[in-house]
Amino acid sequence: MKNKLLILLAILILDAASGLGVVYTRQENRQLSAQLGALESWHDDAMAEWSRLQIEQALLADAGQIESKAVKQLNMKQPDRTRILVVRP
Repeated sequence: MKNKLLILLAILILDAASGLGVVYTRQENRQLSAQLGALESWHDDAMAEWSRLQIEQALLADAGQIESKAVKQLNMKQPDRTRILVVRP
C-alpha cells in the first residue's frame, strides 16, 4: 500500500511538472512569435528604406542632374572649345 501511494504521489508531481512545462513553453512561444513579428516589420521597413536610398542614389548620380545642379547652383558653364585641352597618353 505504501509503495502504491509513493508511486501515485510521484506520478502527480511529474504530471504537475509536465503541466507547468507546457504552460512555460506556450508562453515562451507567444513571446518569440511577437518578437518575430516585430523583427519582420523592422526588416520590411529597412528594405523599403534601402529601396528609397537606391533610387535616390541613382537620381543623384545621373549626369544630367549633376550638370543641372552645377549650372543652377554653382553658376558653372561649359568652357569654350578653344579652352579645352585633351591630354593623350
